[in-house]
Amino acid sequence: MDDLFTCAPPVAPSIATDRWIEHLFSARAAINGHVVRRKACDVERIVGWPRFRAELRRRGYSAVRNGTQVVIFCNAQPVHPI
Repeated sequence: MDDLFTCAPPVAPSIATDRWIEHLFSARAAINGHVVRRKACDVERIVGWPRFRAELRRRGYSAVRNGTQVVIFCNAQPVHPI
């Protein structure tokens, strides 16, 4: 099965990447265990999907992609599609 999230080459780690991740997960909604969303193209361009998925796993979070948006559930609760 093809991975939908490997269309761009991996991004080399950088300070900008680390700052973007820090900024994302320091949002008030993220700190309070709610959801945050970002453009999928930003995740791909700035962080890269492998690094983003690794960060989600490290934190115990999950995320879904719908169209051009990524919705990140900043808690360890299960996600139930409706």
